[in-house]
Amino acid sequence: MANYALRVPDSLFNYARRVADEDKVSMNQFFVTAIAEKVSALKTAQFFRERAACGDLANFDAYFAKSPNVPPMPGDELPE
Repeated sequence: MANYALRVPDSLFNYARRVADEDKVSMNQFFVTAIAEKVSALKTAQFFRERAACGDLANFDAYFAKSPNVPPMPGDELPE
């Protein structure tokens, strides 16, 4: 496990302390969770960018055109 000295503006630190206290977690746990959430969001965005780059709209349109033109099953209707 690594250690990292982090400089945080007082206002942000005080807010983080209040949130950590409300969640009944340590400041360390709060910061680790916040970093994990940010990393997860960035990795998810990267994943979808990479997947989108592999997509082919012409293939999608051709696939979609093959689907039958029938009314939706009961319960699958669009709300009005």
